[in-house]
Amino acid sequence: MDDVPATPPSYQATALRPAWAELPAGLRSAIAARLGAPVTAARVAGAGFTRGFAAVLTTADGSSAFVKAAAPAEQPRLVDWYAREAAILARLPAGLAVPRLRWTLSAAGWYAICLDAVDGRTPDLPWPPAELDATLAGYAEVAAALAEPPAGLLALDPPRLADLAREDILWWGEVAAGREPAPGLPPALAGRLPELAALESRLPAYAAAGPPDALIHGDLRLDNVLIGADGRAWFCDWAWLCRGPAWFDLAGLLITGYASGLDGDRLFADHPAAADAPADALDATLAALGGYFLTTAAATPPTASPQIRRHHRWSGEQALAWLAARQGWT
Repeated sequence: MDDVPATPPSYQATALRPAWAELPAGLRSAIAARLGAPVTAARVAGAGFTRGFAAVLTTADGSSAFVKAAAPAEQPRLVDWYAREAAILARLPAGLAVPRLRWTLSAAGWYAICLDAVDGRTPDLPWPPAELDATLAGYAEVAAALAEPPAGLLALDPPRLADLAREDILWWGEVAAGREPAPGLPPALAGRLPELAALESRLPAYAAAGPPDALIHGDLRLDNVLIGADGRAWFCDWAWLCRGPAWFDLAGLLITGYASGLDGDRLFADHPAAADAPADALDATLAALGGYFLTTAAATPPTASPQIRRHHRWSGEQALAWLAARQGWT
């Protein structure tokens, strides 16, 4: 870890994406044909950490749609994510504040998905309390709807958070065993590696203890939320849907709430998603996410925005600062 604490990226402007005019002509023609009118304007999305195309397209008839696209030859994993998200969006329960899928297509060596456009923006950071309150209220609806998900969603065989944690999220145990280099710890956590490893190790069992088919977003964070013109929160980027407890989503989202100077402990404890959480579920999650973010901060794939490194480092530092405050580590 660098000596100087990280600062958050501007989440409204983290992405590096191609412009509409840079897409292959065949793809642009195919998209316009599916939209039913020529595209007259394209507002490229500034949020996110991929290099895929993502923009609100306005057509000559005055309608609009949100289109994401990538080339399998250049970004095969991103295409897989888009296809996965399309399948999930088509099966999410009706009535949730989620952009709805319209169609998918393959043309000119690219794959594209089209969603309803949301008249909204990425929340500000620090969070205005009203925007976070709207997001927490909206997520309560999402969590309730996914506690007993429709059969169509389960037919996609979403992975289990417990397995994902063991495979990719838990890093302190690897560091303690000497299998991974230590990312460095802030002063308040110096010498706390055994406690961090012990806390994160509880996450898989906690994640597996809830209803076996309850689903969660899996990547809930500030830049996967849009605040609509009416103040309602919308939830985007659903490629990481998995089986797990809703309190995991809640804890990940509230890292930015804590970083905004808000009472993260109270917001977590008062939310219905945390009603059945183990007493130290928040601590286990913060330990795990802190280790994950810090140990992966330097591993920026070439297909990602370079801002992802700053996002990971800052998020890891904030997760561990919150954990240290909760544990009384000074």
